[in-house]
Amino acid sequence: MPPTVLSDRPVPRLLRQARRQLMSSGSLPPDMILPELSRSWLRSWNAGLLPCGRSPGVPHASAAQLARALEHQRELVAHARPVMEFLFDQTRDTDSMVVLAGADGMLLHASGDPRFVDRAERVALRPGATWHEQYRGTNAIGTALTDDRALVVHADEHFLERNGFLTCAAAPIHAPDGHLLGALDVSGDYRGYHRHTLGLVRSAARMIEHRLFETKHDFRQWAGLRLHLHAQPEGLGTMTEGLLAVREDGILVGASVSALDVLGLAWNDLGRVPLEAVLVESLDRLCDWCQRSSQVPRVVHTVAGQTLWLRAEMGRALHYTRGVEWQPDVAPHKKDALAALETGDAVMQAAIARARKVMDKPIPLLLQGESGVGKEVFARAVHDSGARSAKSFVAVNCAALPESLIEAELFGYQGGAFTGARREGAPGRIREAHGGTLFLDEIGDMPLPLQARLLRVLQEREVVPLGGGQPVAVDFALVCATHRDLPLEMKAGRFREDLYYRLNGLTLQLPALRERSDFDHLLDAQLTCLVPDRPIAVAPDLRDSLCRYSWPGNVRQLANALRTACALLEEHESVIDWHHLSDDLAQSLGLGLSFMGNQGLESGETTEPRMAKLQAISRQAVAQAVAACAGNLSEAARVLGVSRNTVYRRLRERSGNV
Repeated sequence: MPPTVLSDRPVPRLLRQARRQLMSSGSLPPDMILPELSRSWLRSWNAGLLPCGRSPGVPHASAAQLARALEHQRELVAHARPVMEFLFDQTRDTDSMVVLAGADGMLLHASGDPRFVDRAERVALRPGATWHEQYRGTNAIGTALTDDRALVVHADEHFLERNGFLTCAAAPIHAPDGHLLGALDVSGDYRGYHRHTLGLVRSAARMIEHRLFETKHDFRQWAGLRLHLHAQPEGLGTMTEGLLAVREDGILVGASVSALDVLGLAWNDLGRVPLEAVLVESLDRLCDWCQRSSQVPRVVHTVAGQTLWLRAEMGRALHYTRGVEWQPDVAPHKKDALAALETGDAVMQAAIARARKVMDKPIPLLLQGESGVGKEVFARAVHDSGARSAKSFVAVNCAALPESLIEAELFGYQGGAFTGARREGAPGRIREAHGGTLFLDEIGDMPLPLQARLLRVLQEREVVPLGGGQPVAVDFALVCATHRDLPLEMKAGRFREDLYYRLNGLTLQLPALRERSDFDHLLDAQLTCLVPDRPIAVAPDLRDSLCRYSWPGNVRQLANALRTACALLEEHESVIDWHHLSDDLAQSLGLGLSFMGNQGLESGETTEPRMAKLQAISRQAVAQAVAACAGNLSEAARVLGVSRNTVYRRLRERSGNV
């Protein structure tokens, strides 16, 4: 069922001749223009449209109606917007625009080159306008929705002559069950027509459909199997793979276009065709593979005799019905604390793999990364996964203890060693870690005198408490962490070079949350830990905003945000939405300040100019939203995801009436 493509453009002279005959006789001569175009022109004519002049009665949504349509289609819009941004980057500076339309032909979202957008608005090619074929005649969006196929409508092929300056390529977008959701379109000046544009649009539409499929059939909540298919094992996990959703009873209920193509199915087969009608391997066999290892690609065979590679994922509910305790996918050979940290990010997986190789050897670990990336969590996972897991994990934050107390805290003391000391003394944190793991967090903040004492302990493997006494032998695995650049600290004289090389057995750089590719899995894992007794989802548009946020506090900030959101959920609610967030986070997300630490700010700015610029960006975003909503402040607040009071305050600041 590949989409039809109008590959050979009709000659303009023949188009003009066909249009004249249609207007004079109400019919089209055979073989003068392509059959697909001929059928669309006849539908347009029969709908009462005239090629010349303006068509009366074309609906156009008000700001309130558009806002309601966006809310109704928010899942589609949320998944489509990042793809549209990517598509616009590929077509930038080509006098074109990228447009998303709903199934009724209403334009929901658009972005493009400003010069071309001005021209397009003259023919109402803007959000709120309806471009269904019955109102606008033959056009890429309306005809793609009517015929349910990808196509190009170029120049005079448009039924209405006033649209003849356009060349448009559109592809339909389907829900995983085949339901038509809308269409994605690239429209531009007809002189810039390029054959590759339709391929770009079709690929972008497939990207959106893949994201919709993964959301609907998330294997953490999906009560069935999710299958990934490809003719080559390297194709699994890419946009070219086929996706299938199989219900508990073996019926196919969801698919991607590529899966339908390779299996010879159509959208209307979903909900009726069983798995056994397309694959030789049974449902029980696939479930058995999942229980043993869902990450290992397997060879399967179609009923038609084709050999494919398959990776299957079993949903949580299906695990329960088959008597298997559900747990998130981890590496099959290692089910320990480190494996629980593997959620798909390549950098994190590489760090875990390297840590495994040294964790039971006398090699110290040095963890580097921004505050909140999970350095202590990583260190504890190394301890819990190794041979010392039965012994103590002792964590000391070198930046949190006063300089006057850190020496006693680390090395212990004899009774009466200093004013305020306990009569019986204290063994110290280093001795408490004997046999286990000592974790020194923020080692870069340790005072220089203590660095010398720590170096002596590491060299001699014994500790002498304050106030004297016999040296005590100690044996521990050492893990240190810092957010500082220790080589720079050494050059500045704040960190001992000899200690650095003693600590630096293996240095691992843990990625910031904004750099990780596994945000979705990390978010879901956090929710599962916070609310293990019921599935909690995140609204699609909010999830998209969370993915694009810079997270200056990294994983710690994400965990706190989700903990707050879960606490604000009502008993009957299972979806986290904007109103479940704390006000400051919701405002930062809603006002588009996701990358406020990196975008629009100069590297050398001081705090005050930086904050002034952020406030200016915030005020500008509010003003643009209010203008787009025709002055309706309530609608603008809803679009931005902030309170009306925030909108009022930003407008007063913009006008100077603070």
